[in-house]
Amino acid sequence: MIYVTGDTHGDLGRFTSGPAKKLQKGDTLIVCGDFGFIWDGSKEEEKVLKKLGERKFNVCFIDGTHENFRILNNMEVSEWNGGKVHYLGGNLYHLMRGQVFTIEGKTFFTMGGGESPDIDLRLSNNTWFKEESPSQQELLEGAENIERYNNKVDYIITHEPMARIKDFLQLKTLNKNRLSILNTYLEELGNACEYKKWYFGSMHLDKYVSQSQVAVFNKILDVESGKSI
Repeated sequence: MIYVTGDTHGDLGRFTSGPAKKLQKGDTLIVCGDFGFIWDGSKEEEKVLKKLGERKFNVCFIDGTHENFRILNNMEVSEWNGGKVHYLGGNLYHLMRGQVFTIEGKTFFTMGGGESPDIDLRLSNNTWFKEESPSQQELLEGAENIERYNNKVDYIITHEPMARIKDFLQLKTLNKNRLSILNTYLEELGNACEYKKWYFGSMHLDKYVSQSQVAVFNKILDVESGKSI
């Protein structure tokens, strides 16, 4: 079985919670960005990552805006289930941007990254990294990869939502963050391809926006049904 959850921000509790205990050996849990466990490169952090890799199920994550990209991007790139990953050991994988993975016979397009809403309060190469925003090359690779699948995948996993979904979710909030090039790119992607469900985490909401658009945060959802476990 394949499951999806939202931003974990370095909190191990998501992986030891009641819902997580229902996951079986060989299952896969995908985190929609802001994984947060790759930050300072300390020995303690290495122990935590090893512990995550020892889970009986696969822990896969896309990056968000709260990662140390200096560490992440220096990791060796390998291939897993048809797409490029940073393999962190055991059952722990970083699903890289613009890739298509085939897991249990289902195809997943992944695009991490975003734009920090608190960018003015964070320090370059310390608490903020310019690599949080996907490069033109990564966006192009994503478009090319999904085209190889005839613009059709089963699921789309991103940190940010498409532009119109972000606008809609911000209508009733006072903290309206500006749309980025990535949001526009995702809008065009969504209009150009066919998919069953699209999961995203950056809005910090557990909300079924539409039949196909799902915001996920604290819950763990069955990727096929969209229902929490």
